Amino acid sequence: MISIIQKTKWFLNRKHLKNIKLIILDIDGVLTDGYLYFDSQGNVSKKFSVRDGLGIRILQENGLIIVFLSGGLGGASEHRAKQLNIFKCITEIKDKNKPLIKLQKELNIRKKETIYVGDDLNDLVVKNNVRFLISTNDASYFFKKKADLILDSNGGEGAIRELSEKILFAKGLFDIITKKGWKDLNH
Repeated sequence: MISIIQKTKWFLNRKHLKNIKLIILDIDGVLTDGYLYFDSQGNVSKKFSVRDGLGIRILQENGLIIVFLSGGLGGASEHRAKQLNIFKCITEIKDKNKPLIKLQKELNIRKKETIYVGDDLNDLVVKNNVRFLISTNDASYFFKKKADLILDSNGGEGAIRELSEKILFAKGLFDIITKKGWKDLNH
């Protein structure tokens, strides 16, 4: 359950959420439960949430750019990115700061217009180049301590859907979406 402190932080920062244009998402532990599933041939599978997918699609429909950025292997992640029409899916990255800065320059998007959602120590390097470093609820203790905001949901269990609703609410778009509903594919 999200604490009163976190609820207050989200409320006080809604004016900044309104200005977000770029959302960068770690994959393993944010879009997935953080586990790697291996079959007998050594192929890796990952579990993604359909609710997160719908949240991403609604954000995209409302003009936000979504990027996947991971230190993990591609494969399943790239397939998910293609399915959701993600702007870019960058995997096997050691220093996540470099591609983040390159993307901001390429898209002419400022730090104050960028969110990064992560869950572990390798995500901390981007903190000085984003408006909000956001944590899943089940992130590592040390990541959560450094995060600006913490989601109530765990990675792979609706965390990005929760974030999408917070952003769209801040932008004054959530009521419109709930009134008209969703008329597209649900991935």
